[in-house]
Amino acid sequence: MNKNLYLCLHALQTVPPANLNRDDTGAPKSATYGGALRARVSSQSWKRAMRQYFAVNGRANATRTKKIPTILAEKINALNPELAPEEALEKAKAILAVVGIKKYEKNNIDTKVLLAVSPGQLEKLAKYSLEHEELDKKEIKQILQGDDSLDLALFGRMVADDPELNVEATAQVAHALSTNEITPEFDYYTAIDDLQSEDTSGASMLGDIEYNSSTLYRYANVNVRELIADLGEKDALAGINDFIKSFILSMPTGKQNTFANKTVPGYVMATVHSDTPVNLVSAFETPVRSRQGYMEQSIEKLEQEYDDVQQFIEKPLAQIILRKGTMAEGNKVNNLSELLERVADVLNKAVVDDENING
Repeated sequence: MNKNLYLCLHALQTVPPANLNRDDTGAPKSATYGGALRARVSSQSWKRAMRQYFAVNGRANATRTKKIPTILAEKINALNPELAPEEALEKAKAILAVVGIKKYEKNNIDTKVLLAVSPGQLEKLAKYSLEHEELDKKEIKQILQGDDSLDLALFGRMVADDPELNVEATAQVAHALSTNEITPEFDYYTAIDDLQSEDTSGASMLGDIEYNSSTLYRYANVNVRELIADLGEKDALAGINDFIKSFILSMPTGKQNTFANKTVPGYVMATVHSDTPVNLVSAFETPVRSRQGYMEQSIEKLEQEYDDVQQFIEKPLAQIILRKGTMAEGNKVNNLSELLERVADVLNKAVVDDENING
């Protein structure tokens, strides 16, 4: 039997005044943890930033939209240009209806629910539609259960109309939470009309925006075995490489033009486990308090929590640390490239060892 194999990523990232991820009132999202108010960035927000990082760097993402009928119809038309657009749309809607996606907005073109479909699935659905007069539910489901893109395999898909079309996520991404207690602050701003006459005083517009600054603890993990089962060994291991880069280098873009708040983590720890992944946020149940910055104390608390957790779990296969301002020594690396190489070596060895055990 294959052993479990998980990659865990832990990061500490200092963020200046920002409003990365807003709630329904426009305020930065927050949470109370350990009796203290913390800055929070939702996992959904950061996963979207990671998907956007994939796309910018050449990964073909799934399309998650209510406009799947239109997109599928365009694929059908591309394969058969002689088909009238209206007929292609009816074919697309018929394909979706077979698997229970029948509810549409008032325009009768957009579905009522978002549906994520990978490029490979769209291509195969379009070909199937043109090659089959009789539509078989089982065959269409098989198409939608294969050819997952990396983002679909990592973050999953939920289809309420038919749970058989769900894709179980192989990655978990935690809500980022500040290691320190925060105090909400407000920026009161005004704007002056450029053509305002000299004898006129006052602003032509005024407003305010809430923000905070913090040191965030971020955590994510990947079930390596499940990702390999979904994508195949080569694509899965290459995908994990991109997952690590996107986790470290992406950032939600909420109010970024207002605050120019893009940073990178000051500390990253990658661990590989053969038993269970562990979120180390409990290191910060008591918030970090300091007048000289939060990063150093946050690192100390995180590393102590990592050591303490070893009492409960099997010894990790690897612990690899990338930290600003430190040279490679022991489990530390100098840069992101070295981190990626070390993780790849550990995962490749674990997969090869498992293959040898299983014959």
